[in-house]
Amino acid sequence: MFYEPEKGHGLPHDPINALVIPRPVGWISTVDVDGVVNLAPFALFNIVAYEPPHVMFAPTGNRGAPFKDSFNNVAATGEFVVNMATWALKDKVWLTSTPAPPHVDEMELAGLTPVPSRLVRPPRVKESPVHLECRHVQTVRLPHTDPGSANHIVIGKVVGVHIDDVVLKNGMVDYALLTPMARLGYTDYTRITEVFTKPFPKWPPTA
Repeated sequence: MFYEPEKGHGLPHDPINALVIPRPVGWISTVDVDGVVNLAPFALFNIVAYEPPHVMFAPTGNRGAPFKDSFNNVAATGEFVVNMATWALKDKVWLTSTPAPPHVDEMELAGLTPVPSRLVRPPRVKESPVHLECRHVQTVRLPHTDPGSANHIVIGKVVGVHIDDVVLKNGMVDYALLTPMARLGYTDYTRITEVFTKPFPKWPPTA
C-alpha cells in the first residue's frame, strides 16, 4: 500500500508509529516551580549527540491539552531527568502514563521511590538502574495538524549519569542485566532478547 499521511491511510489504526521500531522509552521526571513531581514516559525519545551527550524527548500535544506537564515543567525550570524504563518496571511505567492533573505526583501514584539528583532539582526513580540528569538546551516547535495543539522536541544536555553497578559487567553495560523496555506500535511493547556484535566497517574494505 501507499498513502500520504495528510490524506489518510484507510486502516483501522494509524500505522506510522508501528513503522519506526523499536523505540527506547524516555521516563522523564520533572518538577514544577512549586516542587510538585511529574513522571511520564515518552516513546519519542533518543540520544542525539555524544560529545557532549544530548538527549531529546518529544511531548506531542492533544486537543484541549497542547502542552504536557513535562513540557511546562522543563520550560519553567530548565531541568529534567531521564530514568531508564526497564522490563521489570513496565507496569509502573505504564501507570505513570495516566493523564493525571498537574498537581498529582505520578511517582507517588505508581508507588515509586524518589531519590535526590546530584546536579538538578527533579528527583530520580530509585528503582531504575540508570539516570541521566539533564539541563535544557533548546526546544523546537513542529507543525501540528490540529491548530489548537502543538508538537515539540525538547533537547537537554546530559550533565550527570548514574549507573547501578549491578548492570555493569567487565566495565560495560550488560543488556541482559539491564533489560530495557522498548515501545512498538499501537499499544505494544518489547524487550531485548538477542544481541549480536559487529564492528563498524573500515576503508579501504578488507576481503
